[in-house]
Amino acid sequence: MVECVKCRMADGVMKAGFVRGRQRFFCKSCEYHFTEAKPTGTTERRRHQATLSDVARAVGVAPSTVSRAINGHSDISPATRQAILEAARQLSYQPNFLAQSLKNQATFTIGVVIPDIERPFFATAVSGIQQVAAEAGYRVMICQSKESYRTEVSNVQALVASQVDGLLICHSRETENFDHMSPTACRGIPIVHFDRVYNQENVSRVMIDDWSGAFAVTEHLVLEGCRRIAILAGPESLLISRQRQAGYQSALRKHGLPVLEELSAHIDFKSAAAVACLDDWLALPEPPDAIFAINYTNAFDLILALKKRGLRVPEDMAIVGFGDEFLASLIEPGLTTVDLHPYRIGQQAAILFLEQMAQKEQFRPRTTVISGDLIIRQSSLRGEGESFRLGI
Repeated sequence: MVECVKCRMADGVMKAGFVRGRQRFFCKSCEYHFTEAKPTGTTERRRHQATLSDVARAVGVAPSTVSRAINGHSDISPATRQAILEAARQLSYQPNFLAQSLKNQATFTIGVVIPDIERPFFATAVSGIQQVAAEAGYRVMICQSKESYRTEVSNVQALVASQVDGLLICHSRETENFDHMSPTACRGIPIVHFDRVYNQENVSRVMIDDWSGAFAVTEHLVLEGCRRIAILAGPESLLISRQRQAGYQSALRKHGLPVLEELSAHIDFKSAAAVACLDDWLALPEPPDAIFAINYTNAFDLILALKKRGLRVPEDMAIVGFGDEFLASLIEPGLTTVDLHPYRIGQQAAILFLEQMAQKEQFRPRTTVISGDLIIRQSSLRGEGESFRLGI
C-alpha cells in the first residue's frame, strides 16, 4: 500500500498514470499528486552502455589491462583475464567499434549490396559471403537496392560513409551508369562485383559462366526434339542477359536452327511482362514449342500461365529456366534449369575481397568464373526419363 508523501495517509491514494516512466498517484484525502520515489543505490538500472572503465572498476584493474585482456594479449594472467571477461559479461560490455576503427583505421566490416534479400539466390549468396567473412573476423552489413538504380547509389554512398573496409555488390536491373562505383566515389576501398557485374577488365568480379549454361540448356531442348525455341531474356543492359542470349543463339546455330527475332523478347523480369510475352507467342501462326526463361522465376510464371490456358508442359510447350531453388523441384512439372551455385559465388566474392585486403597495392583485379550444373526435370522431358544433373 502506498502512503501519501504529504499527509502520510494511505486509504485514499490511487494510481494516476505515469510521468517520465514513474508511477504517478493522487491522494483523495489532501488532493495532492505525487510520484513514486526514485530508486537509489545498487538497484538502480544502468542507463548507459558499459565502458572499459566500468569493467576496470568492477575488477579493480586499469582500463588498459581490460583492453589487453579482451584483445587477447599474452601478458595478462589467466586468472585476471577470466575475471575481466566475467565482469564484461555481467555488465553486458560491448567493444566500441567506432573507437577501434579510428585507432586501427579499419572497421572489419564488409558492405554488401544485393537486389532483393527475399530472392533465394541472393540470400544464399549472402550466406556464402558471411561464412568466409566471419572466419576472417569481419562483420557484414547488407543493403537491398530492390532493383532500383537510385536506391543502389544511396546504398553505396551510405556504406562508404559508414567506413566499411570493402564493398561487394550485385547490381540492380536498372543499373547502366557505374559512376557511383568509381575509386573516387568509393574512397579507394576494395570492390568486388558478383553475378550482375560491371563489365570492365580492371575490376574484381565473380561471374557465372552464363554462356555455357545457356548453351547447355538450349541444346538439351534441341535434343528433346524442340525446333522453335523462344527466349525470354532480361534487360539488354545486363551483361548476364546478353551472355545467356549469346549461348542460346550459339546452340541453335550449332544444330542448324534459325535465330528468329519473333521468338526473342527482353523484359524487366516482372511476372506480368513474362505472361504478356507468352500470350504474344501463343498468338503467332506457328507458336514456339519451347521457351528458355533466363530467370527461373519467370519460368515459374510461364508454367502457371500455360496451365491456366489449358496447355500441357512439356507436351504442348517445354519450359526451361536459369537458376535453381527448392521450388524448382516442387512445382509440377519440376523445372529443368541451371544450378548457379550462389553459395559458392558469395564465398568467392568474399575471398577476392580478403585477397585485396592482404595484398594491398600488389593486388591485381581478376575475374573468377563459376560453372553451373544442368538439372534436367520433367518440364522439358518429352519422352520417358528421370530427373538428373549434368556438370557444364
